[in-house]
Amino acid sequence: MTATAPREEQLWSRCAGCASLLYRKRLRRNLDVCPECGEHARLGAPERLRQLVDPGSLRPLPDHLPEADPIDFVDVLPYPHRLTGARASTGLAEGVVCATATIGGHPVVLAVMDFRFLGGSLGCAVGELITRAAERALDDRTPLVLVTASGGARMQEGALSLMQMASVSQAIAALREAGLLTVSVLTDPTYGGVAASFATNTDLVLAESGARMGFAGPRVIRQITGRALPEGFQTADFLLRHGQVDMVVQRRSLRGRLMALLAATRVGRPARAPVPRQEPASRRERLAADGPALPPSAGPAAHEDAVTPVAGDTPAVRDAWDTVRMARHPGRPTTLDYLDSVFDGFVELHGDRLGADCPAIVGGVARLGGRHVMVIGHQKGHTTAELVARNFGMASPAGHRKALRLMRLAARLGLPVVTLVDTPGADPGVRAEEQGQAAAIAENILTLTVLPTPVLAVITGEGGSGGALALAVADRVLMLENAVYSVISPEGCAAILWPDRSAAPQAARALRLTAPDLCRLGVVDEVVAEPSSAAHDDPAETAHRLRAALLANLLPLLDVPPAMLVRLRRQRFRRFGANRAAARVGPR
Repeated sequence: MTATAPREEQLWSRCAGCASLLYRKRLRRNLDVCPECGEHARLGAPERLRQLVDPGSLRPLPDHLPEADPIDFVDVLPYPHRLTGARASTGLAEGVVCATATIGGHPVVLAVMDFRFLGGSLGCAVGELITRAAERALDDRTPLVLVTASGGARMQEGALSLMQMASVSQAIAALREAGLLTVSVLTDPTYGGVAASFATNTDLVLAESGARMGFAGPRVIRQITGRALPEGFQTADFLLRHGQVDMVVQRRSLRGRLMALLAATRVGRPARAPVPRQEPASRRERLAADGPALPPSAGPAAHEDAVTPVAGDTPAVRDAWDTVRMARHPGRPTTLDYLDSVFDGFVELHGDRLGADCPAIVGGVARLGGRHVMVIGHQKGHTTAELVARNFGMASPAGHRKALRLMRLAARLGLPVVTLVDTPGADPGVRAEEQGQAAAIAENILTLTVLPTPVLAVITGEGGSGGALALAVADRVLMLENAVYSVISPEGCAAILWPDRSAAPQAARALRLTAPDLCRLGVVDEVVAEPSSAAHDDPAETAHRLRAALLANLLPLLDVPPAMLVRLRRQRFRRFGANRAAARVGPR
């Protein structure tokens, strides 16, 4: 064997677990599982499909999508060059292969991710293909099986990749509503935005032996906490012990387990009753059903090619890195500040009802313009002591579950939900991973896609990755002028794609994380201008402007029937697929 020979042409392979030298044909017969130590080697999507489905039953779904470089991302290489290299090395069009097939005679739709393609990262094309696969499963009334292998959301596509977490999650929600089984099979590795969305919000979650899964990766956790990680941390057995998966399955048993689960589901599935098509009752509903997916308050500026005018003063043009530092300013108003100045009569509600009350999330009932609302937000603080006590606004699983409880309570009481987003990201600690951080975020995202009450989100400071999205799947998303919203921090992006973290200012510019950028991309509906200097220099004026913007956006939503509200919200996030991303490239 030579070091440069393709894996398929190698006669021998060395096991990554025990370092044994193994005859390649013997290893393949054993499904790429080491016969000496049981190490499960990573599989590409084509080989995974060959192992799982009935011979001759595989029918690939179309994977041709427009070329998309939605934010013109360049690090040491232009993003299109990275895509070309990934396609050449894998023979795949993108990081997922979707198909219809049968497993033990049971029809299924499958979406199988391939880690070889840019780390299996979730970009607009991957999200679009998985969403289409889920929609095909809904049309065919068949179960959906997802096989995940990913490092997380694709940072070269900025916040648009973050939106895919919501897009796929709402497709899962539609299958759940239709009574169709969804199964995810976690393989090694499954992290970040994939773990915190469709990998953990399916009906059943299976983990292949040796798989690792978590919201934050081990290196990130070690860097942030400075702690050694427990033995076996984030492995399949760890996940099973902490109640995060239904079962751990050896590769040789995976097909049989899926067959048994699909058979049980098929036997118990009720006959489908015909659903009569209801005609929309009003012109507004006809527009919602047949035209653009826009809330009544959206107006022409919310269409895909428009940039929403800024509410207030004309904003100063500020460098992206300067905006990041402004968003992180310790004097910037917090959620509690806004609850005191924008809202009236706030009554805080505590606890997730499962054993904890996370101080990084505050929420409760308040009044806005004489109407009661449920307000939920991240809370940082101004002093070092406050920041430490609130974990710098990084919510634990208990915080996300508290927010979830309050969202559901709001829906039962008929109260609109207003969320205030200001977090560097979700808590990346060991304890958070033990308590199911990824699944907690995933459940929030999925629930918000179907919540039958108006949801209005405001990015007030930092909107960091999945921790921000857990409160930002909304009918309308507003953003303060000097806030930022990103799939990853500039420092984290620089550490991965540039030679060192000193490239954070370059990364900030490349990520298109500022309010004007995100408005052009359609991620944000309206930018709320801050006073001429910044929010922390004139908190009272900032609060006045924010209150006006909230009322202007919330009041029209109150007239929309709940079913239409959910439909419009889903359409808002569904539009962030590859076709829409390809059309969104704009000037810097």
